[in-house]
Amino acid sequence: MSSVEQGADDNFLELVPVTLDEANAFVEKLHRHHRPVPGAKFCLAVANNDGIRGVCIVGRPVSRMLDDGWTLEVNRTCTDGTKNANSMLYGAARRAAWAMGYRKLITYTLPEEGGFSLRAAGFTLVGEAGGGKWSRESRPRVDTHPQQKKLKWEAEVQP
Repeated sequence: MSSVEQGADDNFLELVPVTLDEANAFVEKLHRHHRPVPGAKFCLAVANNDGIRGVCIVGRPVSRMLDDGWTLEVNRTCTDGTKNANSMLYGAARRAAWAMGYRKLITYTLPEEGGFSLRAAGFTLVGEAGGGKWSRESRPRVDTHPQQKKLKWEAEVQP
């Protein structure tokens, strides 16, 4: 029986397994500006005795130029605001990616998001990226994501 089931202190967080469907349901309910994702390599959650407090969805890089077989992207993190939940998710995603043999983990944030959780988990800010619409005349789409420039973060395995 896990400490979550044993009624541990509300501030205690532990990693728990979660399916993509469960993670996406959490994202659908609580994420401020993104929708669920269609696929993933793996998902993680943090929980306490009140249930799941945050999720992390990790998959192939959205940019096909970065999809080199050695890189994964944190496509979503979403928490209910529980202290340290986001840092714990990013750190666990990094360790899991390394354990699976990947060499780089990337993610993107909006400029107004501070990045403290990413720094705490060993990520480095590498600059601006992206922005704009995905819709093109030859490939029309409904853009529902934030369209401003993003900040790109990386964590790499050290040789």
